[in-house]
Amino acid sequence: MEAAHWLVLLMTLVPSSVPQPKDDFQEELVIRPLHSGDIYASFQFRTLWDTDFMRENKVSHYRLFPKSLGQVISKFSVRELHISFTQGYWRTMQWGQPFIPSPPGAELWVWFQDSVTDVDATWKELTNVLSGIFCASLNFIDSTNTVQPSASFKPLGIGNVTDHSFLRYATLPREIVCTENLTPWKKLLPCGSKAGLAVLLKSEKLFHSSFHSQAVHIRSVCQDWQCKTTSWELRQTVNSVFDLHNSGQAKREWSLFKMFSRTLTEACPLASSSKLYIDITDNPQGEQFELSPATSLLSQAVVLGDRRTFSVYDLTQETTFGSVRSLNLLIRWKSNEGEMLRPLLHAERYVAGYGLQTGEIHTLMYNNHPYRSFPVLLLDSVPWYLRLYIHTLSVTSKGKDNKPSYIHYEPSKDRVKPHLLEMLIQLPPNSVTEVTVQFERALLKWTEYPPDPNHGFYVGSSVISSLVPSTVAMDTNSTRERPLFSSFFPCKEESSYFVRIYTEPLLVNLPTPDFSMPYNVICLTCTVVAVGYGSLYNLLTRSFQIEEPNPGLAKRIANVIRKMRGVPPL
Repeated sequence: MEAAHWLVLLMTLVPSSVPQPKDDFQEELVIRPLHSGDIYASFQFRTLWDTDFMRENKVSHYRLFPKSLGQVISKFSVRELHISFTQGYWRTMQWGQPFIPSPPGAELWVWFQDSVTDVDATWKELTNVLSGIFCASLNFIDSTNTVQPSASFKPLGIGNVTDHSFLRYATLPREIVCTENLTPWKKLLPCGSKAGLAVLLKSEKLFHSSFHSQAVHIRSVCQDWQCKTTSWELRQTVNSVFDLHNSGQAKREWSLFKMFSRTLTEACPLASSSKLYIDITDNPQGEQFELSPATSLLSQAVVLGDRRTFSVYDLTQETTFGSVRSLNLLIRWKSNEGEMLRPLLHAERYVAGYGLQTGEIHTLMYNNHPYRSFPVLLLDSVPWYLRLYIHTLSVTSKGKDNKPSYIHYEPSKDRVKPHLLEMLIQLPPNSVTEVTVQFERALLKWTEYPPDPNHGFYVGSSVISSLVPSTVAMDTNSTRERPLFSSFFPCKEESSYFVRIYTEPLLVNLPTPDFSMPYNVICLTCTVVAVGYGSLYNLLTRSFQIEEPNPGLAKRIANVIRKMRGVPPL
């Protein structure tokens, strides 16, 4: 905390002749009590900076924006960058929709500027640099797991880019998230983990949860409604779900200290806004759970097509912490009644079939809206060693064929690039749409198998994007001040909101040779060589000599006596 205060003091001592950068930092924590007794906690940290990384004179003075990411934007001509590291799978039917979705493992998608001449070479170099910044295995991203979507992953910032040749998307579904990834992520914050909401990000508590995800999003946004001036936005997010049973709780009671082993004592001194939100939409009169300490400050926001009510704790106000200068929010349940509203859109995926030669991928998409249909954009990236039979592709809804209005397919090339399948499908109301495609398993070279080949091979999640009908009017003014958790995805229509969901990753077994046979052959060969050739070599190279027996002691004494008498020895 002292380091953060000294940083503020040094910034105030900058001479007035030096133009101050127009930057701003905000932090938020949203806590949503779930009907299952679990807790959903979402951290969001946003840094805005009015600067131009693409100018000829390189940016040299950094205040709130991390210099490492600023240099990445400038060197590689990045228009947008989105990276996430996730452990666990988001259970949509139990927890609802997350504020910012992410698939299991690592995900990276980048939009480059039009000035980039060799996108593939720049993409490869960028992944290596990001691998070093976040201490992750992003250097394993290559052409075999990178695709160039033709319709999905539109830019979330300003600019209407239609040339998708400057877009690259890749996933590593087997990437493991640990403290080595969280530590450099926290160092990107202006106050680090010394002050503000980031003090709650304790690795041993965060990684003990049922689901945790950390992400970094960089894009350019408008500063006014006419978009005459723009600025760069860095948004760092952490989403976590704390399970009631895994935490060892005997009763349905949560607090900041029980979740994070820390309490809040102050806001980040560099933050213009630091707030804690508690979702009380399903608890208007306090009949389900009780908040302690209570607050009279309430806020309403439209989130994912629903109007939600929140209790707000402003950490920039000293009265929030009370006389003990510490905020330990307590949530105590009173009743188990109540049902969560089913999300209008969710999906799942699995592999069917038997044997190790062929199989079938099934993707199920659920439209739970009672009377409205809407289109969804499905993206599937399948590794090359699963050879898709695209002629077996079928899409059915309510037992009838559902012909996609748009299909984009790029076949794979062995050991070069994966399959890419994109489809625009209309989902009928209150229906289940099933997409199936058959595949054949390839036999890899023995050097291409991982150390644990019998564990299986991971296939990344399917990505489903859609504009879902909203029950309330959405706010289309992106420059209006509102909570961070409700302003990530841009909204251009009042009657619908954008949703991106991910299915489960697949675990597929491939034909695997018996790797114990080479070991047996090596052992047998070494034994034959050692016994057979070793014995023959000894016979050919050993020299034999006749050694006379050594006489006994009595005989030697007798010979000495006989020699003294002049008698020949025995």
